[in-house]
Amino acid sequence: MGKEIDLKNCIIAQSGGPTVAINASLAGVLLANAENKYFDTIYGSINGITGIFNSKLLNLTKLQETVPDFIEKLKVTPAMYLGSCRYKLPAAGTDEETYTKIFDFFKEYDIDTFFYIGGNDSMDTVMKLSDYASKIESDVKIIGIPKTIDNDLCGTDHTPGFGSAAKYIAASVAEIARDTYIYPVKSVTIVEIMGRDAGWLTAASALSRNEFSKAPHLIYLPERAFDSDKFIEDVKRLLETNNSVVVAVSEGIRDKDGNYISASSSSADNFGHNQLSGAGKALEYMVADRIGVKVRSVEVNILQRCASHLASLTDLDESVSQGKKAHSLSIENKSGVMVTLKRTSDAPYTVETSYMDIHDSANNVRNVPDSWINAEGNDVTDEMLTYLKPLIIGEPKVTYKDGLPHYLNVDHLLP
Repeated sequence: MGKEIDLKNCIIAQSGGPTVAINASLAGVLLANAENKYFDTIYGSINGITGIFNSKLLNLTKLQETVPDFIEKLKVTPAMYLGSCRYKLPAAGTDEETYTKIFDFFKEYDIDTFFYIGGNDSMDTVMKLSDYASKIESDVKIIGIPKTIDNDLCGTDHTPGFGSAAKYIAASVAEIARDTYIYPVKSVTIVEIMGRDAGWLTAASALSRNEFSKAPHLIYLPERAFDSDKFIEDVKRLLETNNSVVVAVSEGIRDKDGNYISASSSSADNFGHNQLSGAGKALEYMVADRIGVKVRSVEVNILQRCASHLASLTDLDESVSQGKKAHSLSIENKSGVMVTLKRTSDAPYTVETSYMDIHDSANNVRNVPDSWINAEGNDVTDEMLTYLKPLIIGEPKVTYKDGLPHYLNVDHLLP
């Protein structure tokens, strides 16, 4: 397709929490356009959709053409090359001015398609913008490309970023377990893992088990009500036959009344989500008070979402393919859709890219199936392991400089 056809442009933004695979999806769109020139210029909106409000943009097409190895480095660069935001788009009926500003921008820059790479809250933005485009009969296409280490988007087998985060969690818990085994004293180590509403990432800690280590010995997910008395019983029972007990716990565990363990309702983000921390510390105090053995808690925190040096090649390759799929959906004139992955086989592991109506995914949470949690509510089943194992396979090529991973600079995000 030649430029003489008067090609239009597109714009891409990233939003929400980072993953090590979100830039691979961005790279996928760029690669697809290099292979099939549908857009003249691909713009990047800095700091999510807020970059559109102040026309803070990057010319990604120019960077791809002028920066050596730009695409290969982009694939393995952690966090978000375009920056992020936590901006909640208001309902169109309550703030028409905001929508007018966005679509005036699309017109000014001759935008054919807006790609938004993000998680559940970002898909809410995709839904609102596509609905507004239909309302005003705009030809601008709005397409969502998923990402989230939480793996909680409905309609897709798994989300870009989850496999790499799962790999990091499994490796870290295996290393923590070895650290706990060195002393011949009774001890409990509690590892707090991200996951507000869904326990997928905490479940991935089970991958760390091998022929000599059963750590984590206990796994608690937010899908099951957390019972502190039962927890103490579980730990005491294991301490009878083990010197060291390792516990993996989701940050979002709740009691039978739905109250978060150590959550503060006074601290919430723009989407109304409680800012959680301290579940692991709460259990640490509980063990110290009611059992009295050596105990510590470890909050993995943001390390689980930015460790590109331990990324899953499967995750990055699939993320690139989903970026390419989004590009093809634009050519097919699709809008108001989200790219999805459909698993076609566990062994050998195979998936195919597809798409779904954004209304069937946005603002819904995909929880761990109850049948994948054991009857006692303190572990996962073999079905979960079958699901997880293929997602962490393979290691990408990361270049090093002066002994450290060499990533793309993000000076354009600095003040």
